[in-house]
Amino acid sequence: MNADDWRAWPHRRLNALTGEWVLVSPQRTQRPWQGEATAAVAETTVPYDATCYLCPGNARAGGARNPKYEGTFAFDNDYAALLPDAPPGGIDDCDLIVARAERGRCRVLCFTPRHDLSIARMTVPAIRDVVDAWAQETVRLGAESRIASVIVFENHGEAMGASNPHPHAQIWATETIPNELAKELVRGAAYGASHGGACVLCDYVARELERAERIVYVNEGVIVLVPFWAVWPFEAMIVPRRHVGSLDELSAPERDALADAMGVLTRAYDRIFKSAFPYSMGFHQRRASGAAPDDLHLHAHYLPPLLRSAAVRKYMVGFELLGMPQRDITPESAVARLRALVGEL
Repeated sequence: MNADDWRAWPHRRLNALTGEWVLVSPQRTQRPWQGEATAAVAETTVPYDATCYLCPGNARAGGARNPKYEGTFAFDNDYAALLPDAPPGGIDDCDLIVARAERGRCRVLCFTPRHDLSIARMTVPAIRDVVDAWAQETVRLGAESRIASVIVFENHGEAMGASNPHPHAQIWATETIPNELAKELVRGAAYGASHGGACVLCDYVARELERAERIVYVNEGVIVLVPFWAVWPFEAMIVPRRHVGSLDELSAPERDALADAMGVLTRAYDRIFKSAFPYSMGFHQRRASGAAPDDLHLHAHYLPPLLRSAAVRKYMVGFELLGMPQRDITPESAVARLRALVGEL
């Protein structure tokens, strides 16, 4: 290792969105692996599955029957984590034992009637339909007076705990601001206060475009990059190039650009280990209309767990649970792999 290259030695990187630090240990990529080596999960290949509770016309687990939909299809989660009519209540025992009721709504959005597709296998117009549906759900849920935040997310693949392989995402609307979004709002406000009202993501994207070290893909509307502070092996972000706060604020060309970028990134993911690539993806948006205004810059986080092969995953254990996040594969080495794969598409 070059003693003059700080990136070749253990170091910490600051997450500009949350203010938290990430420990980077590039020398650990040389260690031998004798850990988990399970077989990869086979991909779904049938366009319709009579046992799937998300396929058109089928009965869902909760008893309701899906219509024979031909495009996207959204419905209230049959086993929702949040309920709109949950009674108020809780406990506060000297600020030590504290609980508060939380109301909200959970929706499911099926991307397509095809059981065997994924974002990586869908056309740009089909992905654009999904983006439009997410925007509609954002507006509808965000208009409810009790709702403070709407987060759209997708758990893709068994490794990420997806309960059903049919392509779908979830939209959770909460009465309070969730932890990770709250960190970004606090950090963004602090950055703006000390930088003349500037947006942290606008400034960060501009700097990344200048340096061109961690850019995966750029089109007219969005940028795909591996963030400088990435924790997961092939973590990525998609950020609109124009400052917008939520999915519904994207123009028609920007929605097309987002759909294009999502397809490009997920297809590149599937080529890393030549298998369907699991990930959790989610959009952080501005507060809902009934909450206090903010200047958050819309962005999507992609958090994929695969580390060494289609079956070897990164886990948050040991020091990461008790100390701070840590990664071996640097953002620069990850982006080099992703760039090469995007170039092959």
